[in-house]
Amino acid sequence: MADISGGMALARALNALGVGEVFTLHGGHLDSFLTACADTGIRLTDTRHEATAGHAAEAYARATGDVGVCVITAGPGFTNALTSMTNAWLDATPVLFIAGAPPLREVATNPLQGGFDQVAMAAPVTKWSHRITNVERIPDLIEKALHLARSGRPGPVFIEMPIDIMFGVADEALLSRAVRPAITARPSVPVAAIDQFVALLEAAERPAIIVGGGAASRACAALLGAFAEAAAIPVLASNKGAGVLPHEHPFSAGAAGTLAVAALVERQPADLVILLGARAGMFLGGRQGTIIPHGAKLVQIDIDEAEIGRLRVPDLAITADAAEFLKAVAERTRGRTWRRRAEWIDTLKRCPGHFLRAFESAPTDNGRGLLHPFHAARAVAEALSPDTAIAWDGGEAPGWFRPFARVPGPGLSLGNGYLGCLGVGQGFAIGLARARPEHPVALILGDGAAGFHIAEFDTMVRHRLPVVTVIFNNACWGMSQHGQELVFGRQNLAAVKLAASDYHEVAVAFGGHGEKVTRYEDIAPAIRRAQAAKVAACINITTDPAIVHPVTPTMIGKLDAEDEIPIPYYENIPAPGRRAPGAAR
Repeated sequence: MADISGGMALARALNALGVGEVFTLHGGHLDSFLTACADTGIRLTDTRHEATAGHAAEAYARATGDVGVCVITAGPGFTNALTSMTNAWLDATPVLFIAGAPPLREVATNPLQGGFDQVAMAAPVTKWSHRITNVERIPDLIEKALHLARSGRPGPVFIEMPIDIMFGVADEALLSRAVRPAITARPSVPVAAIDQFVALLEAAERPAIIVGGGAASRACAALLGAFAEAAAIPVLASNKGAGVLPHEHPFSAGAAGTLAVAALVERQPADLVILLGARAGMFLGGRQGTIIPHGAKLVQIDIDEAEIGRLRVPDLAITADAAEFLKAVAERTRGRTWRRRAEWIDTLKRCPGHFLRAFESAPTDNGRGLLHPFHAARAVAEALSPDTAIAWDGGEAPGWFRPFARVPGPGLSLGNGYLGCLGVGQGFAIGLARARPEHPVALILGDGAAGFHIAEFDTMVRHRLPVVTVIFNNACWGMSQHGQELVFGRQNLAAVKLAASDYHEVAVAFGGHGEKVTRYEDIAPAIRRAQAAKVAACINITTDPAIVHPVTPTMIGKLDAEDEIPIPYYENIPAPGRRAPGAAR
């Protein structure tokens, strides 16, 4: 008999299933696994907080198209990572979370880091939540977990391994086998659905495709580029769809919000919107009809049937993988001559100019060493090398930067999703750096978001991850402060001020590179020095807190509405005869 420990069985199963990267933070419950990783070809990236480890696994999954793996200890390790599980759940990111637990025999004895049901707690925010109760089942249950994470609507799964299973032993000959299925087929797209799609597209004067996370794969990117060019249809991106179509592609029309500008400023609303792996919700205008006009025809293509008709009944609904849909359309329409819509494309290409013109003439600084965030963001974007993957985190700071970002590919622009979770940035940057070890990564964030996991400079330095962190430092929670000013007046601010801290010195203290920038002309040289340093770096740019990003007013209900109370992030709530205290009139 050859005995094998649960930790070694776990490491070998992960390795057999193609896992080579694991994000973790040490805990004694995990030692049997952690010490086995070196012998099984698994690299450990240990962070300073379990939430960061989880977010890094999320980023790794989105950048590679495979499952990210996060292994955390019991109790507080699990609860710290629960935020990342929820984030992955809401953003449909395939991550395998594995947590330790007290021994099975110690249930209901007030054990260390126990006393609550981790499996039950994870269940509402995972596709599958399961406790392994014997060593022999480790390989096949890990295979099942990885399969579930990537199949259908991707998402997180959770496996608990109590310490007596992790450290326990079994006869290796009795272990189940971890084997990936030879073929994983996607559902086919009915011909009738393709024909109806083509008819809707041909009838439209101003059609547009919006791509989301469901289209963020290399396979989908190639198919989409070819279809957009053949059908002369503009492609716009939600936050998760950035980079699916290269910025320089002739039919790339930028962010999805461009459609709102086309409707409101150019008076040319889209008359057909095709959601390709993109979910309706707040990031696509919610119920307001600004991005997806109420009068437009709507086509939804999504692998998750539950997303179909979330805010309105579509004119055509197709449950399919985005790449498989595009492949089927290409085969069905091969050789077809499509109508051209040059005027519509030109209109969308003009729309970003409205944002630029609103701020281009503004001075670069306020004369007191505080830079205009518009000019600072553009200078940063232009200085970064074109192959830089971008992680971003915060409220207004990323909003200034994203219009100028050059995203080098699908899954390489990652930031705050439907959870609205600040603190994702450092983990996302670490995950991107592991996914693309030969390419640069930049992290763009506000000073508020920077403080959540600032100790991760240590992780970046220890693991030689040359992430360039760029902080837009306006010494406040910018979106929060500006929102309070709009609703309650500048005289009623609460809990939104921060210190103008020297965050770059923290990076230096951990062994990285750091610079503070107070002049516009110094931004580009500082960014180039940081990328050339090939170590973890922080560029701390002082920006003017008085300047409000245009997105912030849109995040608050109508301030002048009668008999309604404006609230942050959502539509007004009814309150006959009342207004919010201090609301603008």
